[in-house]
Amino acid sequence: MAKITGDMIIADIIRVDQELIPILMENGMHCVGCPSSQGETLEEACYVHGMEIDPLLDQMNTFLEDR
Repeated sequence: MAKITGDMIIADIIRVDQELIPILMENGMHCVGCPSSQGETLEEACYVHGMEIDPLLDQMNTFLEDR
């Protein structure tokens, strides 16, 4: 099973499971389709959006565990 980490590029996270897109979007990460997602880590995106990374990581990894 894949595990999402803060140092993963957004585009790579989406490649793990496209069903993670709604989770990202619900958390204000509307950058999933923008060019930044090709080179920006989740940690960098959270910083830019003023978000705490741990709750988002927990939500995504729980989703993957439950699949």
